Amino acid sequence: MNFIPQWVIEKKRDGGALDAAEIRAFIAGFTAGAIPDYQMAALAMAIYFRGMTSEETAVLTDALMRSGDLVTFDAWPRPTADKHSTGGIGDKLSLMIAPLAAAAGLAVPMIAGRGLGITGGTIDKLESIPGYDTRLSVTAFKRVVAEVGCAIIGQTERIAPADKKLYALRDVTGTVPSIPLITASIMSKKLAAGAQTLVLDVKCGRAAFMRTVDDARTLAQNLVRMGRALGRKVGALITDMDQPLGRTAGNAVEVLEAIETLKGAGPADTRALTVEFTARMTVLAGVHPDLETARTLLARLLDEGRALEVFRRMVVAQGGDPRVLDDARLFPQPGAVLEVPAAHAGTVAFVDAQQIGQIVLQLGGGRTSVADVIDPAAGVDRLVQAGDPVAKGQPLMRLLAKDAALAESLAAAAAEAVRITSEPVPERRLILETI
Repeated sequence: MNFIPQWVIEKKRDGGALDAAEIRAFIAGFTAGAIPDYQMAALAMAIYFRGMTSEETAVLTDALMRSGDLVTFDAWPRPTADKHSTGGIGDKLSLMIAPLAAAAGLAVPMIAGRGLGITGGTIDKLESIPGYDTRLSVTAFKRVVAEVGCAIIGQTERIAPADKKLYALRDVTGTVPSIPLITASIMSKKLAAGAQTLVLDVKCGRAAFMRTVDDARTLAQNLVRMGRALGRKVGALITDMDQPLGRTAGNAVEVLEAIETLKGAGPADTRALTVEFTARMTVLAGVHPDLETARTLLARLLDEGRALEVFRRMVVAQGGDPRVLDDARLFPQPGAVLEVPAAHAGTVAFVDAQQIGQIVLQLGGGRTSVADVIDPAAGVDRLVQAGDPVAKGQPLMRLLAKDAALAESLAAAAAEAVRITSEPVPERRLILETI
């Protein structure tokens, strides 16, 4: 029987399970341009509502992975490892984990994504570094990993190209928070990039694709199960995304915070999670014998500046200006900076990550359509965190915008994102579960 794309869409719309041939033909046609974006978007929406079996998801993952080249690191002297996050507000962990893991003895070939909805993307952040090239060829990618210990690039035209196209469509068609689509997208890129060890950060909360711990657990278990079935060493943590991570959200400002953390400073939450995820990578890969030993040694690498030097070398190897590590003025600068004052004194009880993400998006730090161009200087910095004491009139954050009018239009919403109390505030749990 002939392959008819709309019949496949109708089958999934009505709750049917697609067979392997239908999935592979649909992805092959989409990759080649024979199936238009609107039909792929329709199938994605049908999957969003109807789901996929584990067998369907495995075939979809494999089809996306095999739509382009497969990178291999066979016989390398260093074990290969990678980390992936499902995305959140202020989540700049990959910028620190890759060089820290490389400083510890791993090879980290990291293929990262762009922002989806209100969540930021590692590639958008790195591109705020003048000259930094995220579009390396596979050959150049492997060379940088060999020379530096890590490289972070976006999807090339030849690494899971079908996922790259589908990723952009999901962002603007409301189909991002689908466990089968997230699983297939993450694992197709990571498996195509060739790392043998993978640690996953599955965000959970108001500003995450997975709103509940149950949903996050399901996704994490699916990802771990699929990775292990394909011969990888995989672990996952479920982490909180009710509140932003760190004290910045945007692109250039998050790179600046990552640099401060690599210098041994930075917010306590970003440092703690950086060390924890890297520790799990090194233990799974066999570099360190146990988590406690790993945490101690990794903290020392941060404090001694050795991870910072790896980051500097990666920036240079990928064409970026390394002077940004010492001079923040070399990053793109906002046209206007507006402080948002506290209406009254007290203790910060909660910072709404979803609302902060929406503000950053409206400031120009995210995309509402595939064609949108991000303003790398836009965002929020000097953001208070739960537990911080504040005085009346004290800045809760700064809004970084292209002009004063845009910043002023968002000031009230920014103030509402921060809740202040006179009651004691419990310590935030960063890690909710280990999978």
